[in-house]
Amino acid sequence: MNHITIRKATFDDLETLYRFEQGVIEAERPFDKTLKNELIHYYDLEGMITASHIELLVADLEGELIGSGYARIEDAKPYLQHPKHGYLGFMYVDPNHRGKGVNMKIIQALKDWTRSQNITELRLDVYHDNISAIKAYEKIGFSKHMIEMRLGLGEE
Repeated sequence: MNHITIRKATFDDLETLYRFEQGVIEAERPFDKTLKNELIHYYDLEGMITASHIELLVADLEGELIGSGYARIEDAKPYLQHPKHGYLGFMYVDPNHRGKGVNMKIIQALKDWTRSQNITELRLDVYHDNISAIKAYEKIGFSKHMIEMRLGLGEE
């Protein structure tokens, strides 16, 4: 396999990052009927590039961006043992490069950055029915922790 470099995202990457964002949203639409059926955005990508508490990374394969992910330092609930934790998101790999360990490389770099911030725990959200994503995260070492439930009152 060609050499994949994991690096910090820059403003020059924005066009591709916006495309990746839409890829994430389209992948999640089947799992979330509450998403609007129009162009939506999850992330403030420009803000994420400059924020000191966020590490936004891209996977670069010989000048082509093929993946992304971020870690964000968050305050933990006051009743938890740790005062802060890292939250992972925007995990995306171009469909032509899936199954090559790209996501694992991004997560490893995000784990390293999070540790360098003296953070001892990572969290992420994944849709309950997204079995392939759950299996991929479990393979890396994540475990199921809590299920968020919803009741749409207009859907009865």
